[in-house]
Amino acid sequence: MAPQKRRTAFPKVLIESDTDSEQSSSEEEEEEQEVDPPSEEENENKDKIEDSNDAKKKGKATITISLKKVCKVCKKAGHEAGFKGATYIDCPMKPCFLCKMPGHTTMTCPHRVTTEHGVIPAPHKNIQNPVEFIFERQLRPGITSIKPPYVIPDQVNCAAIRYHSRRVTCLEFHPTNNHILLSGDKKGQLGVWDFAKVHEKTVYGNIHSCILNNMRFSPANDGTIYAASSDGTISCTDLETGISSSLINLNPDGWQGPASWRMLYGMDINSEKSVVLVADNFGFLYLVDARSNSQTGKAIMIHKKGSKVVGLHCNPFQPDLLLSCGNDHFARLWDMRRLEAGSSLCNLEHRRVVNSAYFSPLSGCKILTTSQDNRLRIWDSIFGNLDSPSREIVHSHDFNRHLTPFRAEWDPKDPSESLAVIGRYISENYNGTALHPIDFIDINTGQLVAEVMDPNITTITPVNKLHPRDDVLASGSSRSLFIWRPKEKYDDAERLDMRKIVVFGGDEKKHGKKSRDEYDDDDSDDEKFNFKGKNVKAKKSKKETTPYCRKAKR
Repeated sequence: MAPQKRRTAFPKVLIESDTDSEQSSSEEEEEEQEVDPPSEEENENKDKIEDSNDAKKKGKATITISLKKVCKVCKKAGHEAGFKGATYIDCPMKPCFLCKMPGHTTMTCPHRVTTEHGVIPAPHKNIQNPVEFIFERQLRPGITSIKPPYVIPDQVNCAAIRYHSRRVTCLEFHPTNNHILLSGDKKGQLGVWDFAKVHEKTVYGNIHSCILNNMRFSPANDGTIYAASSDGTISCTDLETGISSSLINLNPDGWQGPASWRMLYGMDINSEKSVVLVADNFGFLYLVDARSNSQTGKAIMIHKKGSKVVGLHCNPFQPDLLLSCGNDHFARLWDMRRLEAGSSLCNLEHRRVVNSAYFSPLSGCKILTTSQDNRLRIWDSIFGNLDSPSREIVHSHDFNRHLTPFRAEWDPKDPSESLAVIGRYISENYNGTALHPIDFIDINTGQLVAEVMDPNITTITPVNKLHPRDDVLASGSSRSLFIWRPKEKYDDAERLDMRKIVVFGGDEKKHGKKSRDEYDDDDSDDEKFNFKGKNVKAKKSKKETTPYCRKAKR
């Protein structure tokens, strides 16, 4: 059989543009018809007919490509939705993107102007439930009755640009060393950063093979960290040496398809029982003995079968109380002394996915949840009526496709248990620059206490952690880490001397070829970081230095 030859000619391609360009082209054709003699028109028509006949004879079909504007939200043509600069344009087929209510747009939404709009402040009620009365009486001596002034870290003190090779997914401060910050990324790497020595970099890349979702320090040894990853393993890592051991592995046979691959998300440690609790993407809870580093008992289904359990939190005052949240639109309260499927003490219903759920840090009697419906929900007492939240605060955080999910976290130093921090998705126009600030919210009133931003940080900052002892905020924005301190504590000269920014990265991209990270949409928010009005790109950062930018030591 004779070998077939490849066609050298390609089919004819016709490109159709949208309605605006079609109108302009038709107007030009009308002008041409008025100027050109009719004989030339006939010749053009004959040429088109001949071209189509030639295509039919050669067996080539005409390909038509249509270029029309399609809305990214409803997938319909004729309109667009999304950001134009710092302005968010809503889809006319959908309600307000911020509050999810019809009748107005995001830019005119009253919740965008004042976060406390429609929020009923926390009432001063008398305790009538005897259990709650006893609980409050035990805790009241340790909680100050006078609300202290908030101390907001609003100045970038130091930063590590491109510290990770992929986006940051979680942060954790060291329990005893005030200058150590641990960070995990999408690639499974564990970073140990001493932000008192900003130029030093320690990243362990051989612990997990994909997303590191949660980290907790061992209550018995502050040099050991437990981590849960989407590769289905829990690791126990020594921070000094980087040596890691696997506690459990839910995928011992490797990849067998998405239907059987188990990923670990939510994690916490019960210090009284020395038990590591971790939950997977099928709704199951696993218990691991921290003393023997082995699984105890069987897996317990605590959420709807097939749904991810993204958050676990033990009550700080009564560790037998466990709070979980997941993709089944519920946050659930459990008694660890009788953990069984369907035995939850209470089910807190939400309208969409629950990103996080936390007890208050001191008393443990309040609950704060973050849901994908742009709502922060607060329950003032776990012994009161939990059928409906005490307050709902509208806040912009409905986005997690190519970002780490937003989570509102308590300020562990606030004795009034009323301050929470969370990043914002919808940008605002600050002196002509579209920025995504970090919001500090008073959950008792819904008032926006402060919005923290830096003109050099143009990326979204979904991961934020407040220091348990110092007035420090750690933020993970894309692949970079930032440390914020209060501006009012230092004068201008001291702030300039203390401000240290180091640029890492640039070694992964060699031989002129782009790595997989460059093509991944997940890291598409790796924009430029400006220093003193100049753009510093990754490819040009090898020899560039400024008074506030030093190259990392290798």
